[in-house]
Amino acid sequence: MIEPPVLRPLETPCPVCAHTLAVPFFAGGHQPLATLGWPQSADQARVMPRLPLDFVQCPACSHVWNTAFSYEAVPYSRQPNRMYNSGRIWQGHLADTRDRLLSYLPAAPTVVEIGCGDGHFLCGLAEARAGRGRYVGFDPHANPGTEQGVDFRDRLFEPLIDLPALRPDAVVIRHVLEHLAAPAALLEQLAWAATQTGITCHLFAEVPCIDRVFATDRLADFFYEHVSHFTSKSFRRLLSRAGTVSEVAHGYDGEVVFACVALGVPSALAARATNAAAFAQRSDVNRSRIADKLASLHASGARVAIWGGTGKSAAFIHHYALDAERFPLVVDSDATKAGTYVPGTGQEICFRDELKRRPVDVVIIPTQWRACDIVAEMGREGIVARQVLIEHDGNLVDFFTAAHPYR
Repeated sequence: MIEPPVLRPLETPCPVCAHTLAVPFFAGGHQPLATLGWPQSADQARVMPRLPLDFVQCPACSHVWNTAFSYEAVPYSRQPNRMYNSGRIWQGHLADTRDRLLSYLPAAPTVVEIGCGDGHFLCGLAEARAGRGRYVGFDPHANPGTEQGVDFRDRLFEPLIDLPALRPDAVVIRHVLEHLAAPAALLEQLAWAATQTGITCHLFAEVPCIDRVFATDRLADFFYEHVSHFTSKSFRRLLSRAGTVSEVAHGYDGEVVFACVALGVPSALAARATNAAAFAQRSDVNRSRIADKLASLHASGARVAIWGGTGKSAAFIHHYALDAERFPLVVDSDATKAGTYVPGTGQEICFRDELKRRPVDVVIIPTQWRACDIVAEMGREGIVARQVLIEHDGNLVDFFTAAHPYR
């Protein structure tokens, strides 16, 4: 009698949904490469390096993957991954999936296949459309040039560069995602590239499906080169990160699962990215403006004190290049910080009472959300300055006279 299993969750992020915990699924020991080792003799075969199989499952999306996988251990750059199946049922599946993909496309489409291998699927698409359109296959082991209407490129596909350049109607990824340690990275880059390019582009993806593993307990599915093993649920979850999933279906008697996705980034994410880019642009301008204003303040001969020298105040000092030569006086409300120094620039931090002995013309308060408390503290302690400046809206403004939300 088999005792009930003891659950021991492992802290490892899921490559599909990013859930942080997984549970042990299959400890396969150490095995040699199954599809990319290519030993040339029995002796070579017997001494092949053994690699660890340590499969876990995500309880959130059901994905299964090998946590011990290392991409560097697989000679993708030297050996082609040959997938051969001349069976009637498989050939029928290929024909069905070609027709299904073509139903989404215009009469003369541009189609890109990532990891095209020998190009048989892409050539079938070109043949079905009688050569109309453009068909481009990417694979490090492809023979570069044009053959059977397909433009073969012997390198990896770079989504953020190649998709805008080619502007395809469809991207095909068949039996590639299961080899990737980070499949979501590729799909999200495709989605962003399509959104930024402003095109309508469909993604057709297909992987082996392990749904049947759970009903039959079969183990032959699990070998080193396949780091990821998709269930129908985890495949749909992954594809949803690339855009709007039009359909998910199965083929070859349920042994493969495929999907068609309208590539794109949700509008909220695209808007957030646009806002981030705008912030980056403004921050460059604002940083220069405030640094120039501080340089002018120093050149004017004004006596300046910076109130605060650690944490965010230290960040302010670095952002705007407040060096110790031009801005030597740094004070703090916390007496325990007195005698320490500003990280990186080296000003000695003094207790605020230093301003009673050495009055200044201008007090700069980097932590503007504390400005009310600090100004009140200055009043209680009899510390007077002609001006108190804070950072707001990309500028240095007067705390007392400018419009800002910190008063």
